[in-house]
Amino acid sequence: MQDADVATRLTRVTRIRDWARIRDWIAHRRGTLIALAVLVVAVLGFAAIHKLTAEIRLSEVRAAFAALGWPELSASIALTVVSYIALTFYDTIALRVIGHPLPWRTAAVASFTSYTISHNLGLAMLTGGSARYRVYSRAGLDEAAVARVVLIAGVTFWAGVITVACLSMALHPGMLPVVRWTMPPLLERSIGIAIPLAMLAIVLRYRRGGAIGLFGWRLPLPDARQALALVLVSTVDLAAASAALFVLLPGASPDLYPVLFLGYAVAIVVALISHVPGGLGVFEAVIIATMPQNNATILAALLAYRIIYYVAPLILAAVLLAFHEGRQWRRRDRTAGQERRGTDPLAIALPLAPLLLGVLVFMCGAMLLVSGALPAAPGRMDVLASVLPLPISEMAHVAASLVGVMLLFVALGLYRRLDGAFWAARLLLVTGTLLSIAKGLDYEEATVLVLTAAALQWTRAAFYRRTRLTAEPLSPEWLVGVGAAIGLSVLIGFFAYRHVGYSSDLWWRFETDANASRFLRTSLAVGLLLIGAAIWRLFAAAPVPMVHDELPRDVAEAALAHADRTDAMLAFTGDKRFLVSDSGDAFLMYQVKGASWIVIGDPIGPAEAWSELLWAIRARADAAQGRLLLYQIGLRIVPIAIEMGLKLVKYGEEATVELEGFTLDTPDMRSVRKASRVAERAGAEFAVVPAAEMPAIMPELHAISDWWLADKNHAEKRFSVGRFEPGYMAKFDCAVVRIEGRIVAFANVWGTPNKQELSVDLMRHAESMPQGGMDFLFTRLMLWGHEHGYRTFSLGMAPLSGIDARRLSPTWSKVAAFLFRHGERFYGFAGLRAYKEKFRPNWTPRYIASPGGTSLLRGLIDLQALVSR
Repeated sequence: MQDADVATRLTRVTRIRDWARIRDWIAHRRGTLIALAVLVVAVLGFAAIHKLTAEIRLSEVRAAFAALGWPELSASIALTVVSYIALTFYDTIALRVIGHPLPWRTAAVASFTSYTISHNLGLAMLTGGSARYRVYSRAGLDEAAVARVVLIAGVTFWAGVITVACLSMALHPGMLPVVRWTMPPLLERSIGIAIPLAMLAIVLRYRRGGAIGLFGWRLPLPDARQALALVLVSTVDLAAASAALFVLLPGASPDLYPVLFLGYAVAIVVALISHVPGGLGVFEAVIIATMPQNNATILAALLAYRIIYYVAPLILAAVLLAFHEGRQWRRRDRTAGQERRGTDPLAIALPLAPLLLGVLVFMCGAMLLVSGALPAAPGRMDVLASVLPLPISEMAHVAASLVGVMLLFVALGLYRRLDGAFWAARLLLVTGTLLSIAKGLDYEEATVLVLTAAALQWTRAAFYRRTRLTAEPLSPEWLVGVGAAIGLSVLIGFFAYRHVGYSSDLWWRFETDANASRFLRTSLAVGLLLIGAAIWRLFAAAPVPMVHDELPRDVAEAALAHADRTDAMLAFTGDKRFLVSDSGDAFLMYQVKGASWIVIGDPIGPAEAWSELLWAIRARADAAQGRLLLYQIGLRIVPIAIEMGLKLVKYGEEATVELEGFTLDTPDMRSVRKASRVAERAGAEFAVVPAAEMPAIMPELHAISDWWLADKNHAEKRFSVGRFEPGYMAKFDCAVVRIEGRIVAFANVWGTPNKQELSVDLMRHAESMPQGGMDFLFTRLMLWGHEHGYRTFSLGMAPLSGIDARRLSPTWSKVAAFLFRHGERFYGFAGLRAYKEKFRPNWTPRYIASPGGTSLLRGLIDLQALVSR
């Protein structure tokens, strides 16, 4: 029966390991899976546009676009300005709600840059939130305050969508022709009135403000005036944004505006859910399906609207921040520069400039691709033919599209501040400018390319990371963006030439009006370039990092001679990388998971080398576009972490027992003494097996370990602890508890060479271990350590212990305190602390250090994946 139970538990462990592998597989490919989902939605959006525009000719769209006069364009631009000005008041009021008012200029920079990025990239909470954090963190706000601003602004935005949509339903019921089932007008009016009244009732309910509490985290609520102001701002913003599109529809009746707004609201929701960058294709498909007007007119209006409302603000924000970043880098007096950063709301947004310039260069690449898929403007090719030979124009047409593809790939390197990407982008932009003129006198796109190149040149000092671009991994999301841009250009080309009969002669026609032939050759060249780029990246040699996957023996001996903490023995678990000091007598342990560079514990070796090692790993993580996380560091590292610009949070406390004078014969040790005597009466005997004799007992220990894992439903951990592996276990002495000669519990023993600290790593027991067996093992090992000259015994960490949560405490402290009090079913935080407290230890705080923002959370997620891998 006992063997059956053991077999059942072992089967359970196997299942746990299988599920862990599946979970890790999904976690490792999460970005790819998300990218595939976004790609599917993008393809569906392109297919919808293709179907909705099946009867439209490009000439009709051109005629409708040309028919847009300056009055319509000026009105749309003015309404766009109103919308973006209204957007700034989201943040202004939200900052007052949370009790951190900032000047309007600072809030305006944060909102304008974040909305221009999120409008064009999608993923509004991620891109917009990170942009706000970069601005507000430099203005003195922590991540909790920024999160509150983002949440309040987001809720307000959707409140405005609901309010204006309901008002449209109440005033003009039955105006959505795409809905097959028409809601009765009375019911539609009732809903349109009831929802705003319910929202008003909520506002009046909290007319004096207040807060919502969740897990110790409080979200302030606006008072009645602030809530009404936020709803008014949202209403103005959405009304102006949708009206900026409505005025571009020539001859549209004002009665049609409610229809447009309802379709606009639906398009926003669908684009947001799809996560397609900028809602490209998805937004347009919903609007075209909603509006009853001629599709060519709507398509021309949407094209103009995307340029006015999306592209133009992005260009303005990129140029503005590029100018300020370039000026900041040119300051020779760094002290004066820091004072400037503290007072200029534009200067504190400088970290956003590489992101905006990367997006702008990406859009320049997409522009060249789309231009290559469209026929040249009428009359320009005739003028060009009188200046350049036709073969040169043909080659320029193909080369411009190839430059566009390369710009799509280079843009990601600009976001990462790579110097190679800067030089490549600048060369490609200048080349694209010349090719735009040579292929069809496209002076409009040449002007955009020149301005982008000038903005890059002005900020050249910002791209300082000297990393080979060919070795940089491209994220799945970026590859999807590249595919979407190329797919859109091909779709546009097939739309433009759908009425041209295909023949093999099209590939070889070189004439002034042979636009379809140019499109076919360009598409082929783009495909060949993509294949070449894939092969190039596939066989590109990555730079060899100057790290050690195995710790050199001479370095280990020299460094461990200075070790005061036993967690230095984690260097022998075989799952870490090592960074060695120039002197060769100190090292630190780390591992890379995702974008996180996780250092565990303090550096090992002379304290004089610690700063050198930590700054070196900080530089390596920065050069690799990674985030650094220092895990379980002690007080001696805190000043260095602060100098490095890292943010500190308390992780818990380590329990250490002074072995000098340690005895069980005191009133404080009554419970431990009693438990140990219970084990003694059961026949428990203690011994320390030397490392040289470990192979003889290894099979017995292995069986105990397997039973223990099955009984606890655990899989082996890594990185922060050792694992049962014969090679690792044989490196250390092992404390064992025997009953009648049979081992019932064991713990491998760590000891520093200077006898400063003694500790254990793996602690496991058999089913037959008597009550009090682990207390017996610990107390006997402490007495053994005292006899052998060790000064302290480490009982290890009590995670989240000793963290107070007060009203003004940061979010981490509140969450940690909540988990410590109420998370017993998940880990047993309080129980672990109570068990170690029995030995009356001294408690020493341990910390985690990381960059601000979401880096801590993302680093901890990667750490958990690393430990449970």
